[in-house]
Amino acid sequence: MDKMKLHFELTELQTGYVAAIDDERFEDWPNFFTPDGNYEIIPRENFAQGLPAGLMHCFGQTMMRDRVVSMREANVFHAHTYRHFVSGLEILSQSADEVVTRSNYLVMRTVNELNADVFQVGRYDDIVVRTDAGWRYRSKRAIYENARVDTLLVIPV
Repeated sequence: MDKMKLHFELTELQTGYVAAIDDERFEDWPNFFTPDGNYEIIPRENFAQGLPAGLMHCFGQTMMRDRVVSMREANVFHAHTYRHFVSGLEILSQSADEVVTRSNYLVMRTVNELNADVFQVGRYDDIVVRTDAGWRYRSKRAIYENARVDTLLVIPV
C-alpha cells in the first residue's frame, strides 16, 4: 500500500477517535475497535517495568460499552470536557492487514467551563487492523507521562 495513503488513513482513524471523545460521542468510542479489541491507560513507569497495573482496562467492545453505560448512568463527577492534541504518528511496522503505530498525545481538560489545564500527556501505542469496516484498533494503549492523575478518570483518553 502507498505509504502516504496508509498514513492518511491511520491519521483519519486517530482523528475520528479523539473527535468522538472530545465531542462527547462516547457511544461511538467502542466502534473504533475490533470486537475483541483491547484498550488500556497505563503509567509509563508500569509499562517500562512490564507491570500490568493501569488506570483503565477494557477487553473487547462489550466491556467498552459497559464503561460508557456506567459513565452515563452510574458515575457522579464534575462536568468536564477534553480536547486532544495528537502528533507524530509513526508507522513502526506493517503487513497487508496490520499496522503498529506510535503517536504523541496531550489532553487538555476544562472543568465546569473554567480554565483548561493539562490533564494528561503521553503516547499511544496502537495495533491497527484492516476490517470490512475499514481500519480498527485491535489494541490501543495510552501510556501517560504524568506523575499522577489528579482526579477520577472516567472518560477514555
